[in-house]
Formats: sequence, C-alpha cells, structure tokens
Amino acid sequence: MATVKAYLDLLRLHFLPAWPAIFCGGLFVSFAVHGGFSWGLVVKAVLIAGFGFEAGFILNDLIDAGPDRKDIDNDLTGYFRPFHTRPLAAGAISLMTAKGLFVFFLLAAVVLTLSLPSPHSLYVMAIGFYSMLAEAFYQLKKRKQTFPWSQLIGRTDFALFPVAGYLCVGHPDWTALLILLFFYPLAEAHLGTNDLIDLKNDAARGMKTIPILYGVTGCKLWITGFSAAHLAVGGWLLANYGQVVPAWFLLGFALIVLANLICWQEKLPIPKLAALPLIHLTMFTYALALIWRYFFR
Repeated sequence: MATVKAYLDLLRLHFLPAWPAIFCGGLFVSFAVHGGFSWGLVVKAVLIAGFGFEAGFILNDLIDAGPDRKDIDNDLTGYFRPFHTRPLAAGAISLMTAKGLFVFFLLAAVVLTLSLPSPHSLYVMAIGFYSMLAEAFYQLKKRKQTFPWSQLIGRTDFALFPVAGYLCVGHPDWTALLILLFFYPLAEAHLGTNDLIDLKNDAARGMKTIPILYGVTGCKLWITGFSAAHLAVGGWLLANYGQVVPAWFLLGFALIVLANLICWQEKLPIPKLAALPLIHLTMFTYALALIWRYFFR
C-alpha cells in the first residue's frame, strides 16, 4: 500500500484531468477555425497531453530530488500530492525507477505525436521538447539568479500547452499567438501564487523565487500585474473573438480577482492556499469554455 501511495504522489493523478482539458481547449479552437474534427484525434490529443504532462511531473521531481529533502512546510506538498509525500526525496521510489517512468511517458507522447499528420506532428513535437527543456531550465536556473529568468522563460512551457493542442490541426498563426498571449500571464500569476505559498520551503532550499528576490509585497505585485495583463487580453478576446463564451470567461475573471484578493490579505477566513485552486479552476473553466463553444456555437 505504501508503494501505491508513493506512485500516486509522484504522478499526481488527481490533477490529470486538467491538463488534457487545457490541451484540448486549444484543439477545439483549431477545430472551429480550421475544421477537421474527429473523436479519434480528440482521444489521441488527450493521451499526448496526459503522457506529456506526467513526464513533466516526473522530470520536475528528478531535478529537485535533492533540494526537496530540505522542505520544512508540508502545506503545498499536501495540495499537489494526496498522501503528502515527495517520494523521490524520501526514497520511497528510486531515482532509477523514476527515470524509467519518465522515459516511458516521454516515448509514449512522442510516438503519439509522430502519428499526427505532418507538419502538425513537427509543431507539437517542437513544443513538447521545448517544454521539457524549459521545465529543466526553470528548476535549475532558480537556484542561482538575480533576475527571474527562470520564471519568465521557464513558464512559457505551460503557456504553450494549449497552443500545442491548437497546432494538432492548425498552423502557427494569429489565433495561436492569441492563445499564447492569453495563457502566459495567467501562468506567471499562477507561479507567483505558488511561490508565495511555498516561501518557507524555497528559502530553506536556497531557491531564488519571486518573493525571495523581491519580497512578499513584490510577489503580490507580480501576481496582480500578470493577472491584470491576463484580464486585459481576456477582455479583448471577449470583445473581438467569437471562440470564447462570455459567461464562462467572466467566471474565470471573477476567480482570478478573488485569488488576488486572497493573496493580498494577511488574514481571511480562508488561507492563502485557497488562491491556488482558484487559479487552477480558472484554467479548467477556460478550457471547458473553449470546448463547449465548439459544440454549441
């Protein structure tokens, strides 16, 4: 039973539905713009996203296995991992086993991606490998930096995830750029919220995260600034782009505003950790809205 719990903590399976949904949000925008809908492609996209993101999770833990042993606060660990453990840092799963799982998930994603028609397979493959490099850069660069390059460059991987879904059918174009511009500031606001909550652990690990570089107030300004940029792009999309659903997007905007209010308050009936699931729920809401729009245009 302990081994099963360790693997569940490594794979974070309770988060698994979110990542294919976000990937498919971009895919369904592409169906609306370019056509070519098929359930077979949807299933393939779900598998590419699931395998790819699991590979990213494991890569994260492999790179951070050493620093994670220095954790002193279990709150964020408990949110992301149902049994509140970091199995590689704790030695519950060997590094060799984790490397084998990483290769398996990565190869599965690669094989499925290569089965897409050209040049879409090349588009998605390029984003996939870039994302793995960006994840490694993010984890390693934040150990030693005086400017947040790791955060600004590293989190482009998440912002490109729905773009990769779009490119399963579409091509690099204005719509793909809009998806990137919409999700990138949200990814940065998410990162700042994560860093604000995990400040004690990052200080113990010696990580140069946003609140350590710029202080807690600076981190809150980071979250609010990128949230404002996200809302500005989202407002433009509401006014000019027919693929979004106003009610669903306005719900996402409200959740982002609430998450910011929580981050700025020192004392609330709910803890700052509540801000992070609100941002995750926002991402999921946007993804479902884009999928919904395709079927109920």
